[in-house]
Amino acid sequence: MADVSAIDRGGELLKVEHLVKHYGVRRGRESSGGVVRAVDDVSFTLHRGETLGIVGESGCGKSTLARVILRLVEPTGGRAIMAGEDLFSLSNQQMRLKRRQLQIIFQDPYASLNPRMTVADIVREPWVIFPDIVARSEWDDRLADLLTRVGLSRNDANRYPHQFSGGQRQRIGIARALAVNPEIVICDEPVSALDVSIQAQVINLLKEIQDEFGLSYIFIAHDLSIVRHISDRVAVMYLGKIVEMGTWQEVYDNPLHPYTQALLSAVPEIDPAARGRRIILEGEVPSPMNPPSGCRFRTRCRKAEAVCAEEEPALEKRAGSHACACFFAAPMDQTTAGGVAA
Repeated sequence: MADVSAIDRGGELLKVEHLVKHYGVRRGRESSGGVVRAVDDVSFTLHRGETLGIVGESGCGKSTLARVILRLVEPTGGRAIMAGEDLFSLSNQQMRLKRRQLQIIFQDPYASLNPRMTVADIVREPWVIFPDIVARSEWDDRLADLLTRVGLSRNDANRYPHQFSGGQRQRIGIARALAVNPEIVICDEPVSALDVSIQAQVINLLKEIQDEFGLSYIFIAHDLSIVRHISDRVAVMYLGKIVEMGTWQEVYDNPLHPYTQALLSAVPEIDPAARGRRIILEGEVPSPMNPPSGCRFRTRCRKAEAVCAEEEPALEKRAGSHACACFFAAPMDQTTAGGVAA
């Protein structure tokens, strides 16, 4: 699938090819022979200064994908190329150095910070590990600058995480990620644990920081309205695979995959007239240990036919950069177009 040149702000930064992560299932100390197909053949490209949103239901493999790219868990197969290097072929020591360019903001601001460390210690920890980032004589000024940029103050440096609200803790996490001057920040549902008003503040902060530092984001979420506001491109995942991908305008204004259409029909609308008819997904999400044959979405799809059980649809480009993995991809009927109005 071709990427969008209009948002290719600084060239290709990260290229993920056929990434696979399977987990073996154990019963006690013995292997049961079962395999959980958490991520199954995922490919995408991230450009400099771009935000790629990854959305889908819980359990679709979004967070596993993030952790595999960072090598927090080891991949089963595939490649992740950054600056000409395959991240999956690097030694542990080489990957440790590479993580200066790759950082993550975790979902839970209450669990991602060490409660026994002050804010100053949390943010300065990377400078202890990598002394060449900031000279020790400049630590105080750099710390104050980072805290100010994320909406905190110099006086917060000697406080502990439990003394802050959830939104403030997430700002500390952002400052911690910025401390190593990264190129890519993976945001793993960074606002899902926050109140709606605080979500907006954190999203706006992330956008401001991106513009200032030229960062690239992989923004993971299950809330499509949030992803729409921050993403240049959007990838929709279902049961370990990407089923639709394109610019946010392509995916939100003209969804082609039945799964994407169902997700967008559930997005609340202020104007009842624009809400349209809700598309209800029937049945449970299949187990990643035993996914359906052919199209993995077919057991819940209103368009499924015999071919869907026999063959797996490829993620193919339809128009522009818009790609969809469905034999019966078609625009959403306007009577069911809730949540897709611009």
